[in-house]
Amino acid sequence: MALKCTLIGSRYFGATVLTQMLEDGHEIVRVVANSHDDRLALAAQNAGLPLTVLENPRKVPGDALAEDCDLIVAAHTHAFVTTEALARARIGAIGYHPSLLPRHRGISAVEWTLLAGDPIAGGSIYHLDAGWDDGAIAAQDWTFVVKGESARDLWERALSPMGLRLIRQVVNHAAKHGNLQAHQQDPRFATKAPMIKRNVSLVPHDAKLTTSLVVTVIGRDRPGIVRMISDSLQGLAVNWADSRMTHYADQFAGVVHLQVSPEQIEQVTANLQRLETEGLILQWARSDAPPVPAGNRMLRLELSGPDRPGIVRELSVGLAERGVSIEDLHTEINPVNGQSHFKVRALLVVPQALSDDTLRKVLEGLASEMMMDIGLD
Repeated sequence: MALKCTLIGSRYFGATVLTQMLEDGHEIVRVVANSHDDRLALAAQNAGLPLTVLENPRKVPGDALAEDCDLIVAAHTHAFVTTEALARARIGAIGYHPSLLPRHRGISAVEWTLLAGDPIAGGSIYHLDAGWDDGAIAAQDWTFVVKGESARDLWERALSPMGLRLIRQVVNHAAKHGNLQAHQQDPRFATKAPMIKRNVSLVPHDAKLTTSLVVTVIGRDRPGIVRMISDSLQGLAVNWADSRMTHYADQFAGVVHLQVSPEQIEQVTANLQRLETEGLILQWARSDAPPVPAGNRMLRLELSGPDRPGIVRELSVGLAERGVSIEDLHTEINPVNGQSHFKVRALLVVPQALSDDTLRKVLEGLASEMMMDIGLD
């Protein structure tokens, strides 16, 4: 028989579930979405179906459903369905969770599947109840995790199609038998998958004019020459950008590239000149150049999160595809709460044609795929 169903959801997944249920002849008495411009909401409007847009995207109250129904189906929603709303369904309420419940209960199940290094992933149709992802299982399936794939890859390749198939299977079972299968979760194997925070802020980097000094140094070879050079620059706004040092016979020869604040160039050259009293011969060439190529701007990037292979590659490829180059890069791995924590600091050269909003969306997408926190100055 056909069921009278309420569909709660969002995006492509929710809209596709709506299409499937209508194809199978079920009556959709109401669609509940987070916003009027969500893909599911638009599909409901186009089909002339009753639509409720939630005032609070984290909660589905009883009056959001308006009508009683046979079955409530949650398809890609993070909203908590209240007891009052659940009571409106005669057979029950189900949701799709992209993990092998009770493993990875929470909002970021796909990401935590990868962070935990699980060799297999899965999807579960479970009964909605007063808890979070702890209801009885109505159906489940699994898939291997491909080495190196991102959370988005895993979702699109396997978990989204699996969820669509499992929802159709369970809804049609309910239509045929008038009930839902139910196998209780074993709490001994429960793990949590809390939200992985992602913040992106954009502030123009105040990049001032820099002066480059290319300094050559020649003198009788002896210990401490490099230290004398570095000591002469101590306390000044100087970046030792590059250097080449060697010795021939008993002579030391070196070339040093210094990046100097224009306000301190005279002090730097004066300090270098004093080294001639130590038996060194110094010459330098000065060039002033804007720090950013024409048509670009600079941003400082900080990225941190649980360590896993491929972070730098995914970041560099994702930025390069948008014409963003990495001017400077520093990485480190530190232990945090017993887990390896990866951190990246980078200086980015960004085309002016790439707007802040577009760049923010790009970085948020990268953060989602890499399961990292990203901050920009």
